[in-house]
Amino acid sequence: MRVLFALPGLHRYNRGAEVALTSIARELVKTGAAVTLIGSGPRQEGTPYRFIRASSIRRENFELFPFFPLFRSETAYEEATFAPGLLLSYVPNEYDVTVTCGYPFTNWVLRRPALRNSRPPHVFVTQNGDWPAHARNSEYGFFGCEGLVCTNPAYHERNWRRWRCALIPNGVDCERFCPGPAARELFGLPSDGFVVLMVSALISSKRVESGIAAVSKIPDAYLVVAGDGPLRDQIDRTAEQLLAGRFSRVSLTSEIMPALYRSADVFLHLSREESFGNVFLEAIASGLPVVAHDSANTRWIVGEHEFLLKSNDPDEIALQLRSARDAPSALRSKRVARAVAFAWPDIARRYREFLETVI
Repeated sequence: MRVLFALPGLHRYNRGAEVALTSIARELVKTGAAVTLIGSGPRQEGTPYRFIRASSIRRENFELFPFFPLFRSETAYEEATFAPGLLLSYVPNEYDVTVTCGYPFTNWVLRRPALRNSRPPHVFVTQNGDWPAHARNSEYGFFGCEGLVCTNPAYHERNWRRWRCALIPNGVDCERFCPGPAARELFGLPSDGFVVLMVSALISSKRVESGIAAVSKIPDAYLVVAGDGPLRDQIDRTAEQLLAGRFSRVSLTSEIMPALYRSADVFLHLSREESFGNVFLEAIASGLPVVAHDSANTRWIVGEHEFLLKSNDPDEIALQLRSARDAPSALRSKRVARAVAFAWPDIARRYREFLETVI
């Protein structure tokens, strides 16, 4: 089976979609698949798949651009600049199936008519939402695929009647994300304080500022935020006002992220809607209690023993943070065991079965 994954952020970012597609690619190679990735990052030594670089302009350069249909975010602008390089690099008859979570431009390029023979079937993954699959307005009316991977049950229920669907969550590397000794000095964190961790893109839907307000209610708490995005300056200003001396923001490589999780006491994530939320798995695999917005999708991932709420009140969020800090240590083993069910080898097996069906 010859599989192509295409996305501008591949080898450039270590965010949820990029981590997921790269992890699946690595595992598919172990099953005997011939896998190619096309992305805008640099080639990396020792990767088990073939990597082709197609240049694009980084999404950060478009943060102040206007957003409107077709260009609804900075990532859409990035995709548009990625499309020409992808067109030049993509040879349809070299693949049995193509995969992306990028819409509109990456999806359109991979589904373009082939000049010779026919193009391979295309699989779309709902890493960034299922809007392309079910919306009918504007550019969404031009969406198409031969297979749809739904990353949560709500997406599957909404789309299975129209598309060939598979419900496949994201996964986690349980060998890297696991309980272990803290390394607080590595990140400049207080050695004996209550450390709260948020791992998030700095965009409004992630509600990082709500997390800052909640942590400010706990006098001995320190908040570390791992992430970047358009709201970085605004978040830094809010933290300076409410958490002076008790806040740090870091941007780390994927290799060092497990050590950061092990250095925290509680994981906090307040986004109301997530296509999946890889960070939940990374947290529970590390044994961390989770404080998060209560939703069916979140419970589907973390189970019934975490600290979920629907309130926006900083005092109530702070109360849950304290409860999570004081939770029985026996719950740690249950979290780790739950994460094992999402290990990448099993997720990749399910991908392979679905891709074979689509082919």
